[in-house]
Amino acid sequence: MRNILVIGLLLLIFGSCASKKDILYLQDSAEYNNSALNYSVPKIQPNDILKIEIGALIEESAIPYNRSQAGTGGASIEIMQLEGYLVSEENTINFPILGILSTKDKTVKEFENHLKKELQDGGHFKSPSVSIRLLNAKVAILGEVNSPGTYNFTEQNISLFQALGYAGDLTINGKREDIIFIRETNGNRTISHIDLTSAEFLNSEFNQIRPNDVIIVNPNAPKIKSAGFVGNASSVIAVVSILLSTVILITR
Repeated sequence: MRNILVIGLLLLIFGSCASKKDILYLQDSAEYNNSALNYSVPKIQPNDILKIEIGALIEESAIPYNRSQAGTGGASIEIMQLEGYLVSEENTINFPILGILSTKDKTVKEFENHLKKELQDGGHFKSPSVSIRLLNAKVAILGEVNSPGTYNFTEQNISLFQALGYAGDLTINGKREDIIFIRETNGNRTISHIDLTSAEFLNSEFNQIRPNDVIIVNPNAPKIKSAGFVGNASSVIAVVSILLSTVILITR
């Protein structure tokens, strides 16, 4: 009886442990070293908020084309969003002087070039400068990470690992080989599964975060096993130790 309990205790201890294979990132990274990047620039989507700044050789002539005349150097992101251009459900914005402009199927850079051409061809400016930035890009990171939440970013693009870095990385209980990745583009939802223990995903479109992506990190098997009545592995060991001591006292 005593031997059976000892064996059971050992099985519980080792069964609640995660192996190195389940924890380490990019275990086959050597196979993907120096591989080409697979990156596509996201298109402007409805409900995006754009910051648009127009510059000209004579600065005063560009004032009517800029929504805010005040400097935005120290402005918060919330104030900048209020002064930005909200993309409508029809993929348009209402721009001063020029009126309704379509953003459909255009990246930020492509819309910059389009707006610059409109200003030049319409005789508004000879050599205008156009700067556009997306103000409300965000990614939601949920589950077994150290700081789950929604994170804003203003960079042109960030990688999946950078996004996970915002959330403080996965906990030791995160299921690294099956990260759920939800992406919505043009009204279509895509749900994919990513294995962080393999470098293969680095060559996929999901290595780059797009605005409104959702990342879900599920708990691994040891975490799920420990989520029952006893709570965790240390509790299991304590309970089994008490049972073992009790049996030893009874059988003496």
